[in-house]
Amino acid sequence: MAETPTPPPGLKQKIAHEVIEYWINCVYLALFLVAFTWYRRLILAEYNVEYTNYWFPLIEAAVLAKVIMIGDIVGLGRGLEERSLMVPTLYRTVAFSVWVALFRLLEETIRGLLHGQGLTAGYWVLASESRYEMLAGCVMMFVAFVPFFAFKELERVLGEGRLLALFWNRGTSRADLWNGGRQ
Repeated sequence: MAETPTPPPGLKQKIAHEVIEYWINCVYLALFLVAFTWYRRLILAEYNVEYTNYWFPLIEAAVLAKVIMIGDIVGLGRGLEERSLMVPTLYRTVAFSVWVALFRLLEETIRGLLHGQGLTAGYWVLASESRYEMLAGCVMMFVAFVPFFAFKELERVLGEGRLLALFWNRGTSRADLWNGGRQ
């Protein structure tokens, strides 16, 4: 018996999909960034240095989730899908690490323009940071992106919704995932 093709999703379904994807990205990034912030806070407490930027990682996660979605929309890091999963995963990790760094430069430049500091303010703000802090941030973001994009590539290969079903649906067998839930 032939299956009837499913109609393309409407505007409401597309919006719902984008909102759900945004929040999944946001929660993942928030968990990682908050853990890193607590790590920093606990290390600094060992040297009696107070660290109080607890809300910053949540705001940063919300912004980065949107930046990642914009990168996905423009096709950033695409083109190696036919290779083994490791190749597109690492390629997307590097591409999005650079994308986030460029966004940070743009963000600081806009902030500098708004405060009357000129077009090169973003560069000078980033240049004034400690190179160790900047390197730590780059390493942290790269390491956060490896499993993030590994899961995204795995979902691409398995088919949309199947990876989430494997994690969240009770009693989902591997056979159900491979045949799309059909008997």
